[in-house]
Amino acid sequence: MRYQITGKHIDVGEALQTHVRNELGEVLEKYGQRPTDATVIFSKAAHEFHCEAVVHLSSGLNAAAKAHATEIYAAFDDCVEKMDKQLRRYKRRLKDHHKDRTEPVEHIGASSYILAGEPESEEAEPDTLQPIIVAEMETKIPSLSVGEAVMQMQLAGAPVLVFRNEKKDGVNVVYRREDGNIGWIDP
Repeated sequence: MRYQITGKHIDVGEALQTHVRNELGEVLEKYGQRPTDATVIFSKAAHEFHCEAVVHLSSGLNAAAKAHATEIYAAFDDCVEKMDKQLRRYKRRLKDHHKDRTEPVEHIGASSYILAGEPESEEAEPDTLQPIIVAEMETKIPSLSVGEAVMQMQLAGAPVLVFRNEKKDGVNVVYRREDGNIGWIDP
């Protein structure tokens, strides 16, 4: 498994990198998943350290967790604990969903754009109704069942997930509603 351990405006020492590899490796080994790579990013805001971890599984799914604490090791340990809880919760479903799957999740390429927000002053009217594109990126849309999409959205901690429905071969969206339920858009 490949590890990418970085810090934003902070130095990540060899001892912390070894701790990350050992602890994260133990959690992933416990659940029998086949991770391909893990990205762990440390940052500091005021007096708190923040840790974000994303693990890509060979099945094509991602598990993500975030945590913060006043100590950098405590922030990482809280993050790993959250990931452990997610993987424990979804262990049976991860195995059941991929029992019939012989190949990893297929991804199709798509363009992703970041658009400029509204002007700060309400009096200023835009010159045109066309939004200003700030950035353009490549993204991947997975081919999943609806159940797998909901599970992936919850594992990644994302508010929304766009996916290609395997059964209907169309693009669908699942999202977390304000009432806590999951919404599904199937055009």
